[in-house]
Amino acid sequence: MTEREYRVYTLRNFASIPQIEKNLTKEEIFDIEVVGNILPFKVNNYVINQLIDWTNYRQDPIYRLTFPQKAMLQKRHYQEMAEALVSDAGRAELKLIANKIRMELNPHPAGQLEHNLPDLNGEKLQGIQHKYRETMLFFPPQGQTCHAYCTFCFRWPQFTGMNELKFAMRDTEKAIEYIRSNPEITDILFTGGDPLVMRTRILKKYLNAFIEADLPNLRTIRLGTKALGYWPQRFVSDSDADELLQLFRSVEDAGIHLAFMAHFNHPAELRTSIVQKAISRILETGAVIRSQSPVMRHINDSADVWAEMWQLQVESGCIPYYMFLARDTGAQEYFALPLEQAWEIYREAYQQVSGIARTVRGPSMSAGPGKVQVLGVTDVGDESVFVLQFIQGRNPDWVAKPFFAKYDPEAIWLDELKPAFGKERFFFESEFPLSWEDSWDDSEMRPELGVAESN
Repeated sequence: MTEREYRVYTLRNFASIPQIEKNLTKEEIFDIEVVGNILPFKVNNYVINQLIDWTNYRQDPIYRLTFPQKAMLQKRHYQEMAEALVSDAGRAELKLIANKIRMELNPHPAGQLEHNLPDLNGEKLQGIQHKYRETMLFFPPQGQTCHAYCTFCFRWPQFTGMNELKFAMRDTEKAIEYIRSNPEITDILFTGGDPLVMRTRILKKYLNAFIEADLPNLRTIRLGTKALGYWPQRFVSDSDADELLQLFRSVEDAGIHLAFMAHFNHPAELRTSIVQKAISRILETGAVIRSQSPVMRHINDSADVWAEMWQLQVESGCIPYYMFLARDTGAQEYFALPLEQAWEIYREAYQQVSGIARTVRGPSMSAGPGKVQVLGVTDVGDESVFVLQFIQGRNPDWVAKPFFAKYDPEAIWLDELKPAFGKERFFFESEFPLSWEDSWDDSEMRPELGVAESN
């Protein structure tokens, strides 16, 4: 059975889904309404009919991945919204309550608003992020949604209707000018949301603008997308699927590498026949598919699950790329694992696969200073420590430089760690303090990179 016509379900109509009517209790439906009034909720018929095991939905990872759960909110936040719904509060009041709670959920982690927005001739470019030297993120406004929403998504503010929290840019000319003035940029990452929710004719305008600009430093165009997991029909049976694949070929024909950055969170997303067909069609264009996911409690917190997922990806022609840690935003408390447990899952899964699947790097935190990989736990003298390194950093000199943190079995994020061996600060904190909210000095910024000047 395949799904050809895309149908979407949100808070307005999810109760009409046959599987919901048949299986869920009134309390579970109410929980979805409470949480879904704060965190974005959207699912589609492919996910419902092809990916979720409704005979065991409460434990099903794809159900938890797409349907809001009561435990995704703190008790006080849940109670506040629940009381408002029970009292039949109006839409305006519900929105006020929701927005107040959202602002308490760290809507833009890792300094995205403060330190990632670049400057061009005195103007902040609101639809661009430039955190790492080689890579510029571009947020087309038509791509600020997804085929379905992941309950863990760190981009959740894009989907809440709070315009002040959105990143979006329609003006490719300014983006092109910015790339010209920053020759160290080699990669553009189209992100959102999901750029592949756009019709091909719209995506083509954006891609062609960068290609036709003949930027000598532009070598790679990346597409960050969950479409393979949530709507593989986009590449097989959608009305403009063939046109989309031809667009991919045209990027490669222009001498620019097309990197398809796929998000697979569980092996279930790789088992349908249509996703396998979609993968094959994409690879035929010359694009390369790299796959990534956070490791998450309730979804994929098992070495066997990860080993199976990496093996299925390799057999399909995809390259395992990143294992992330759940970012410190939104429902992090529901999904987060201690750093040591995440590393153990990575290590045990890594041991189960052959060398061609060991391209994956992780577990990695996309923190303020950069992507920090947990290399392991070890003893140095009488002290147990985490061994860490930057995979990417605001300062490129930080990359691949090992450093050490005191062992903390409860720590789930970088800012919970303390330097080992009696040091007061990590080596990078002279440029980017972990407590940057209190101590950051904008006068020290390198405007071309968005990082602080070294002394």
